[in-house]
Amino acid sequence: MTQKEKAELFLKLHHDKEILVILNSWDPGSSKLIEASGFKAIGTTSMGVSASLGYPDCEAIPFTEMLQAVKRIAEKISLPLTVDIEGGFGNTTKDIVNNIKKIIETGVVGINIEDSVNRNPELLDISLFSERISAIRELSDSLGFHLVINARTDAFLTSSGNPENRLSESIKRGKKYIEAGADCIFVPSVADVKSISALVKEISAPVNILANPTNGIALPPSIKELEALGVARVSVGSSLLKATLHLIKRVADETIKTGSYDNLLNALTPIEETIKAYNMAVETLERTI
Repeated sequence: MTQKEKAELFLKLHHDKEILVILNSWDPGSSKLIEASGFKAIGTTSMGVSASLGYPDCEAIPFTEMLQAVKRIAEKISLPLTVDIEGGFGNTTKDIVNNIKKIIETGVVGINIEDSVNRNPELLDISLFSERISAIRELSDSLGFHLVINARTDAFLTSSGNPENRLSESIKRGKKYIEAGADCIFVPSVADVKSISALVKEISAPVNILANPTNGIALPPSIKELEALGVARVSVGSSLLKATLHLIKRVADETIKTGSYDNLLNALTPIEETIKAYNMAVETLERTI
């Protein structure tokens, strides 16, 4: 399947009756395991990619290293790949568009881009961010394929305002970003049915909800419930990477303090299923080399 065909498929998945579920990976191995598990697309987590290379989140990783990490993933999977590029790794629209052009060249078909800088409570000007989306769309059109733009608004994540104001700001920004050329609106840190329903109804375009129960953020309704509410896409963000790191820490603490292996054994039980899943991932990985 060509990059253009993958992009068309990925866009279609946002408009299917069935909700698009994305587990977020950080390297070829985690990506291949997710692919072998039957998912329809792969998304990266910015924190995961950064952590795998020894950097903190929020664009601390040099863009060149992030780009190489994305390239390694794209080379090893057959599914549509969308990449979390945070704010775009640039201070100007021109720099961001140039970076995205390089990302597209790796074979990806979608991006997440957010309207805050390093989780700063003050969101980017709505007109400026809309201009960036329009510029990205122009780039995509000039390359002859439809890059799926998942525009993330951090009104809930960073704002100190009351929930009603954060909801209205998210809706206002979502509508504006769709007009500018975005395909989907990503609103992290919203989990209640009332707010999710309002986002879906008022934005009238695909909406991405995040299931990332860390830092005190509540879990949204189940995937089937989100689908019934009209949510187009649900992703887990950095939570899978955090769960993996948490397991490593538990195993490390246990082995160094008590010399036992309970946490390791529990994570591998049933061992046969773990080995089978791993072998499936390795076999599909080998077929791509």
